Amino acid sequence: MRMNSNRQIVQLLQDRKVRKFRARFLELHPMDQVELLTTFSKEQRDQVYHYLSPKEFAEIFQGLESWQQIEIFSELHVSYAVEVINNMYLDDIADFLGELPKETQELYLKKMNQQNAAEVKCLLKYPEQTAGSVMTTEFINIKETDTVATVFEQLRREVVDAETIYYLYVVNQLDDLVGVVSLRDLIVADLEQRIVEIMSGRVVAVDVNTDQKEVTTLIKRYDFIALPVTSQGKLVGVVTVDDAIDVDEEETTEDFHKMATVSKLGKSLKEAGIFFLYRKRISWLVLLVFFNIFSGAGIAFFEDTISAHIALVFFLPLLIDSGGNAGSQSATLMIRALATGEIRIRDWAQLFVREITVATLLGASMGLAVSLIGLYRGGIEIAFVVALSMLTVVIIGSLIGMSLPFIFSRFKWDPATASAPLITSLVDMMGVVIYFSIATWLLSI
Repeated sequence: MRMNSNRQIVQLLQDRKVRKFRARFLELHPMDQVELLTTFSKEQRDQVYHYLSPKEFAEIFQGLESWQQIEIFSELHVSYAVEVINNMYLDDIADFLGELPKETQELYLKKMNQQNAAEVKCLLKYPEQTAGSVMTTEFINIKETDTVATVFEQLRREVVDAETIYYLYVVNQLDDLVGVVSLRDLIVADLEQRIVEIMSGRVVAVDVNTDQKEVTTLIKRYDFIALPVTSQGKLVGVVTVDDAIDVDEEETTEDFHKMATVSKLGKSLKEAGIFFLYRKRISWLVLLVFFNIFSGAGIAFFEDTISAHIALVFFLPLLIDSGGNAGSQSATLMIRALATGEIRIRDWAQLFVREITVATLLGASMGLAVSLIGLYRGGIEIAFVVALSMLTVVIIGSLIGMSLPFIFSRFKWDPATASAPLITSLVDMMGVVIYFSIATWLLSI
């Protein structure tokens, strides 16, 4: 049904039936308009710009990914582009202009509505990935001395420009945040009641410099639709749930990239070029090669042991892979738990002790299984070497995997950087040394 409708809209566009196209296209949900727009050719998009007013197009433009916005913005006539910007929410304007080169940014700040430009400049001053950089200043605040009737009048005047009205934040005469009132509280209250009588003084708020990850965590924890942002106690903005969802998606994507040791892309994978992807992936791969060089050096050091008991070589990939896999499992559990706030740095010691027990059980089980193969391939001595090495490598791999995210967090680095490839390379290097050291010791070589 929907595909049929989309085909009809495209046909109307191709037939240049402006009125019918506008009627059908504008009745779509904004996100469906976004999806359809991204399927149009350059020529078709040029028609859309002519058929829609800047105000109509602004709503669609806000729903595009940043890389799509940049591409489409370059196709717009300057005067049309300025009007599109003037009809966007201030936080969305700041997010978009922040992606543009400084000269282009300054050009549009001069051409756009100057009152909006002043607000946007303030938003652009906040460091990236902070509450200030993702908040909006288009919200409604009310005075604690106002009556409910006065607030309803204020709502009628300001609701058009506000990004959210479900929570109204209460300030005193000095603009300090002192409370919050929900729309429901207002509706059921007596018109003559003062806001101070119906507001809740228990307000969860964040500072403008709070990390955006913490903002999304609080919004999820308390099921908020918006979260107030303060600077020295004064209310300066709010972060809405839709922006928090965008931030959460961005952070999750970035964490996945880091866990695969890929630098942040900053654009769609579909649109990324060959050399762009090469640049994003090569640095970590080269670094990890050096870890593997140390593994090779370790094998060379134990050349006499290997030549005397060639059966040991058969078990080398199995052992070091098992240690790496165990470490990656532990790291993934810790990275996710740290990201969701389920655990803190102070929990490391408790979790370390527990991990020793878990890793010992895992290593013993895997050691028992692999010893049977060792018995078949090289006799009881090789079986014992392989079993003890498996136990040791799995324990050490698990402890490295669970500890690295905590170490990274302690030094204010992103724990997601303690990724599977990094841990696997570290454990590979140590696994080689552990395995052949045990073999040399037990086989008396």
